[in-house]
Parts: sequence; structure tokens; C-alpha cells
Amino acid sequence: MSQLPQEIKLTYIIAIIVMLIFVCFIIMVVFIYNKKQLIQQQEDQIRESEFKNQLLQKELERQKAIQLERERISQDMHDDLGAGISAIKLQAEFLKYKMPKESYSEDLEAIISTSEDMNLAMREILWSLNSQNDTISNFIEYTSLYVKRFLDKTNIDSKFDSGILEKETNLSVKARRNLFLVVKEAVHNVYKHSQANNIDIRFEQTESYFKIVVIDDGIGLADTIQKGNGLTNMSLRMEAINGIFKIVPLQKGTFLLFLYSLED
Repeated sequence: MSQLPQEIKLTYIIAIIVMLIFVCFIIMVVFIYNKKQLIQQQEDQIRESEFKNQLLQKELERQKAIQLERERISQDMHDDLGAGISAIKLQAEFLKYKMPKESYSEDLEAIISTSEDMNLAMREILWSLNSQNDTISNFIEYTSLYVKRFLDKTNIDSKFDSGILEKETNLSVKARRNLFLVVKEAVHNVYKHSQANNIDIRFEQTESYFKIVVIDDGIGLADTIQKGNGLTNMSLRMEAINGIFKIVPLQKGTFLLFLYSLED
């Protein structure tokens, strides 16, 4: 009986040791599991990062391929189509100056005029394909220069105002071309129909939109609406890029608004 307490004490000690070993084992299992989970998460993150890098690389390669194709088309148009148009114009002008003034027909003048229009249209297409012109600032510069050159031949004075962000923002080829064409159409309408003396073109950019406003001091929209004046074309072009086109008749003149979203 005297040895019983000692045996119980020993049993307690053994039980405590076994429990400590079991607890240590559990802790070790949890530690190993957590470590494996951490390693698995890191491996998953690495794989996800590699996958994103692969997608990014593929997108960069796709964009590069698109750019190379745009450059190839531009070069082909410049070399083949441009040369052909220039040749037609030169031949027509040669015939014009070779023939007596009273003998050449209006058709010859029409050929020269058409070739000039085609050459200008081709240059606009080449501009729209050139990736160096993708930014809003380049768009404003090119569009303003076009309007100035066009109105130099008229009695209409032009004024330009722009407020854009310092950070360069790109426009897609589709957006850039359609926005340029609506401004071109608006300016041609002012020249043909409005009897205006002044035209004011304003460009405004925020984080979410790019706005173009064309204002003239002509006779107003009510007297100029007619078939083929380009209003429908402007509306369709803005719809094509999910933009907004608004016409506001003024007491003297017309206010045209073109709004294009820069948000994805």
C-alpha cells in the first residue's frame, strides 16, 4: 500500500508526458499544415502571376501585330493608292495645260477636283491609322489644323479653346476617326449653310469623358435643315462609338455638342 501513491504519481507523470507529446504532435501537424497551405498559396499566386503575365504578353503581341498591320496598310495605301491618285491628277493637269482653254471640258476639272478630294481623304485615313496620333492632344492638334486650313479659304474666322488633362489619354482608331469626321462635317455645314462669320470650337477632357463643342453665329438651324446637310451622318457616327450628339438652336447661330465616354 505504501507503494501505491508512488505508482499513481508515476502514472500521472506518464499521462502528462503522453499528453504533452500528443499536444506537441498536434502543434507540429498544425504547423506543417499551415506551412503547406502557405506554400500552396504562394505557388498559386506565382501561377496566377505567370498566367497574367502570359495574358499580358499575348495582349502586347496582339497589339503589336495590329500596329504592324496598320503600318503595312498605311504604307500600301501611300505607295499604291496615293501614287495612283497623284498620277491621275498630274495627267489631268497636263492635259488641261496642253489643251486650249476653250477646248477642255468641265469633266477634266472634275477629275482634278475629285483626285484632290481623294488624296485628302486618303491622308485622313493614313492619319487615323498612325498610332502616334492616338492621343487626345494629337487629335486636337490635327483637327484644329485641318479646320484652320479649310477656313483660310473662306470669310469665316475660327477660334479654338481646349482644356485637357496633363496625362496623355488615348483614343481608339474608330473613336478618333469618327470624332474627326463629325467635326469636319460640322465645319462644312457652317460653311455651306449657316452664313456665319465666326466659328468657335472647344475641346474639353475629364477623367470620364471627352467633349467637343462647335458654335457658330450664323442664321440658325431652322433655316439650314435640309436633306444631305450631314446632321444624320453626325448622329450615326456618334452612335457608332456610343457617344452623344446634341443640337441646340441659338438665338443667333447653332450649338453642336459631341460627347464621348473615356470610361471602359
